[in-house]
Amino acid sequence: MIVLDPTDESASAQREPIARPVSLDGVRVGLLDISKPRGDVFLDRLEALLGERGVAVRRYAKPTFAKPLPPDLRREIAAECEVVIEALAD
Repeated sequence: MIVLDPTDESASAQREPIARPVSLDGVRVGLLDISKPRGDVFLDRLEALLGERGVAVRRYAKPTFAKPLPPDLRREIAAECEVVIEALAD
């Protein structure tokens, strides 16, 4: 599988996806709301389902969906989470 980076690079970079964890036991999951309408509804439900399974969850939100994730927020998420789920909705 080839994953293309959708950021505003002058030339697209091809990156290999990182291997998924075998289990979510002991893994902190970040839930990223990109600030599109109803994305929070999806993440609220996902957070409840993960919580029922004892999975540690952290919530994050982009300031706006129209721009890339701010570098400081990207670093914060990378430092605090092993897995990230991003909500896209409308």
